[in-house]
Amino acid sequence: MNKTVIITGGTTGIGKATALHFAKNDYNVVVTSRDAKKETEIVSEFKHNGLEVTFFPLDVTNEEQVASVISKTVEKFGKLDSIVNNSGISLGGAELADTNSDDLKQMLDTNVMGVYYGMKYAIKAMLKTGGGTVVNLASIAGINGLYATAQYNASKHAVVGLTKGAAIDYATQGIRINAVAPGAIKTSVFQSALDAGTYTEESIASIHPMNKLGEVEDIAKAIYFLASDENTFMTGTILNIDGGYNAK
Repeated sequence: MNKTVIITGGTTGIGKATALHFAKNDYNVVVTSRDAKKETEIVSEFKHNGLEVTFFPLDVTNEEQVASVISKTVEKFGKLDSIVNNSGISLGGAELADTNSDDLKQMLDTNVMGVYYGMKYAIKAMLKTGGGTVVNLASIAGINGLYATAQYNASKHAVVGLTKGAAIDYATQGIRINAVAPGAIKTSVFQSALDAGTYTEESIASIHPMNKLGEVEDIAKAIYFLASDENTFMTGTILNIDGGYNAK
């Protein structure tokens, strides 16, 4: 019986790369997006690669919707083995006194409460079937302070706290809970910022000792390792995938 994984925000960027990686390793893959129109596109892309995927529209800030998607997944596949809480947003970008309070509220709703809801209902489902794994998307901004991103820093530090705290809660109950902390990764969002002239690829690459950007596949492979049976003795770990950024 194939294992089953849910990947929130799984139709673009890191989420999509992760979904494809799990599917290629014979998982039943469920992806979600706030944009219901993404279904046709993602299903078509998977079929083109000889793979299958299940899509559910989901606003991760809505607790009832999160609970429903997890329930539907268990109903369809029999159990939930893993969840990747990937959905996240970054708004604004200014020194703290110049930031917008609403931006912080939105980031906390998505980046913190969305992860919390995903963890809560996935863990409830996993406890009924003998365990599972949770992988959260943190960031180098969840470990360090970055200039003009205090609000985003706060949301990603909270993800680290949720990961470590819950890992202790369920360490003896068959549930491993870890997170990845990516550096700057080549995604469509990042490319949009480059196109807008917000910064250059060279300037961002230079913050990493390896002097380059990461690829979405780098993160996908690490997430798979944390979620799969390839790893059985890691929990509460924040795995840095950052070109050496946190070695400084």
